[in-house]
Amino acid sequence: MQTSIALLRGVNVGGHKKMPMADLRELLAKSGLKNVKTYMQTGNIFFQSSLEDNNALESKIRILIADHFGFKVSVIVRTKAQIQTIFNNCPFPEEKKLKSYFAMLSQVPDAELLAEAKEKTYENEEYSIINDAIYFYCAKGYGNAKFSLNYFEKKLKVKATARNYKTMLKLLSLSEN
Repeated sequence: MQTSIALLRGVNVGGHKKMPMADLRELLAKSGLKNVKTYMQTGNIFFQSSLEDNNALESKIRILIADHFGFKVSVIVRTKAQIQTIFNNCPFPEEKKLKSYFAMLSQVPDAELLAEAKEKTYENEEYSIINDAIYFYCAKGYGNAKFSLNYFEKKLKVKATARNYKTMLKLLSLSEN
């Protein structure tokens, strides 16, 4: 069984979509997932499963959460190898990479939609889309960025969830165990 990482979007942030991680771990373990662990309160879940299809795992977790907690959340599942590839493919130089955000997308965006999205730019903000990931750097900090995940989700017709550099490192480290 391989270790997978489920990344939830928008839970336990600002008092919205409250989801105790202990309850989530128990729910997922009872559903048949093995060695379920979480990192931080914002929805980073490590588990093992005989089911290796990311889309099927995403659907299973999304339905379990909706049924148990009563709300919908975006769920993106990646293997450690996939997270490592996303991390390694960051096109920014090291000083920008350290301050970058890595957004995992539910699918590779359509080329035509990519071209349309790239028409919009903001000063002091850079992004690159490679396969199913967006690499985003904002010189003034992510909290001051004009681009948002909502923009990319709407323009590219995908679901997305982002993690900063330090969290990506932690995800890679914790997925070793």
